[in-house]
Amino acid sequence: MTGYAVAVGSNVFLWIVVVLGAIVSAVLLAGHGASFIAGYNTASEAERKKYDEKKLCRVTGTGTSVITLLIAVSALFSQALPSWYPYLFSGIILAVCVAIVVLSNTICKK
Repeated sequence: MTGYAVAVGSNVFLWIVVVLGAIVSAVLLAGHGASFIAGYNTASEAERKKYDEKKLCRVTGTGTSVITLLIAVSALFSQALPSWYPYLFSGIILAVCVAIVVLSNTICKK
Protein backbone atom coordinates (compact mmCIF):
# COMPACT_ATOMS: atom_id res chain seq x y z
CA MET A 1 0.00 0.00 0.00
CA THR A 2 2.84 2.41 0.73
CA GLY A 3 4.41 1.83 -2.70
CA TYR A 4 1.11 2.71 -4.34
CA ALA A 5 0.94 6.05 -2.50
CA VAL A 6 4.47 6.91 -3.65
CA ALA A 7 3.61 6.01 -7.26
CA VAL A 8 0.43 8.11 -7.20
CA GLY A 9 2.25 11.03 -5.57
CA SER A 10 5.00 11.02 -8.16
CA ASN A 11 2.43 10.77 -10.96
CA VAL A 12 0.65 13.84 -9.59
CA PHE A 13 3.98 15.66 -9.60
CA LEU A 14 4.54 14.68 -13.24
CA TRP A 15 1.12 16.04 -14.22
CA ILE A 16 1.84 19.31 -12.41
CA VAL A 17 5.08 19.58 -14.42
CA VAL A 18 3.16 18.80 -17.64
CA VAL A 19 0.58 21.53 -16.95
CA LEU A 20 3.28 24.10 -16.11
CA GLY A 21 5.29 23.06 -19.18
CA ALA A 22 2.21 23.39 -21.39
CA ILE A 23 1.51 26.89 -20.07
CA VAL A 24 5.11 28.04 -20.58
CA SER A 25 5.18 26.42 -24.04
CA ALA A 26 1.96 28.17 -25.08
CA VAL A 27 3.27 31.55 -23.93
CA LEU A 28 6.57 31.05 -25.75
CA LEU A 29 4.95 29.73 -28.93
CA ALA A 30 2.78 32.85 -29.00
CA GLY A 31 6.00 34.86 -29.27
CA HIS A 32 5.84 36.23 -25.75
CA GLY A 33 7.58 35.34 -22.50
CA ALA A 34 11.17 36.10 -23.42
CA SER A 35 11.76 36.61 -19.70
CA PHE A 36 11.42 32.81 -19.33
CA ILE A 37 14.49 32.22 -21.51
CA ALA A 38 17.62 31.83 -19.42
CA GLY A 39 20.45 34.04 -20.60
CA TYR A 40 18.22 36.24 -22.71
CA ASN A 41 16.47 37.73 -19.70
CA THR A 42 19.83 38.73 -18.15
CA ALA A 43 21.46 39.95 -21.37
CA SER A 44 22.22 43.60 -21.91
CA GLU A 45 20.03 45.64 -24.21
CA ALA A 46 22.78 45.68 -26.85
CA GLU A 47 23.00 41.89 -26.73
CA ARG A 48 19.21 41.51 -26.95
CA LYS A 49 19.08 43.62 -30.11
CA LYS A 50 21.12 40.94 -31.90
CA TYR A 51 18.22 38.47 -31.66
CA ASP A 52 14.75 38.29 -33.15
CA GLU A 53 12.76 37.92 -29.92
CA LYS A 54 9.69 36.29 -31.51
CA LYS A 55 11.78 33.65 -33.32
CA LEU A 56 13.76 32.98 -30.16
CA CYS A 57 10.55 32.52 -28.18
CA ARG A 58 9.12 30.17 -30.81
CA VAL A 59 12.27 28.04 -31.00
CA THR A 60 12.40 27.76 -27.22
CA GLY A 61 8.65 27.11 -27.05
CA THR A 62 8.91 24.29 -29.58
CA GLY A 63 11.68 22.64 -27.57
CA THR A 64 9.73 23.08 -24.37
CA SER A 65 6.68 21.51 -26.04
CA VAL A 66 8.65 18.43 -27.08
CA ILE A 67 10.02 17.99 -23.57
CA THR A 68 6.55 18.51 -22.09
CA LEU A 69 5.14 15.83 -24.40
CA LEU A 70 7.85 13.40 -23.30
CA ILE A 71 6.98 14.03 -19.66
CA ALA A 72 3.26 13.56 -20.46
CA VAL A 73 4.02 10.20 -22.10
CA SER A 74 6.00 9.24 -19.00
CA ALA A 75 3.06 10.20 -16.77
CA LEU A 76 0.46 8.43 -18.93
CA PHE A 77 2.33 5.17 -19.36
CA SER A 78 4.44 5.15 -16.20
CA GLN A 79 3.60 1.52 -15.41
CA ALA A 80 4.01 0.19 -18.97
CA LEU A 81 7.15 1.91 -20.24
CA PRO A 82 9.93 -0.38 -21.50
CA SER A 83 13.24 -0.48 -19.68
CA TRP A 84 14.99 1.40 -22.51
CA TYR A 85 12.62 4.41 -22.32
CA PRO A 86 14.81 6.42 -19.89
CA TYR A 87 17.67 6.24 -22.41
CA LEU A 88 15.39 7.40 -25.22
CA PHE A 89 13.96 10.13 -22.96
CA SER A 90 17.45 11.37 -22.05
CA GLY A 91 18.66 11.24 -25.65
CA ILE A 92 15.70 13.21 -26.98
CA ILE A 93 16.04 15.84 -24.25
CA LEU A 94 19.75 16.19 -25.04
CA ALA A 95 19.00 16.49 -28.78
CA VAL A 96 16.28 19.10 -28.13
CA CYS A 97 18.61 21.16 -25.93
CA VAL A 98 21.36 21.05 -28.56
CA ALA A 99 18.84 22.01 -31.26
CA ILE A 100 17.59 24.96 -29.20
CA VAL A 101 21.13 26.24 -28.68
CA VAL A 102 22.08 25.83 -32.34
CA LEU A 103 18.87 27.35 -33.70
CA SER A 104 18.99 30.20 -31.18
CA ASN A 105 22.44 31.12 -32.39
CA THR A 106 21.68 30.78 -36.11
CA ILE A 107 18.13 31.48 -37.30
CA CYS A 108 17.19 33.64 -34.31
CA LYS A 109 19.98 36.15 -34.86
CA LYS A 110 19.16 39.27 -36.87
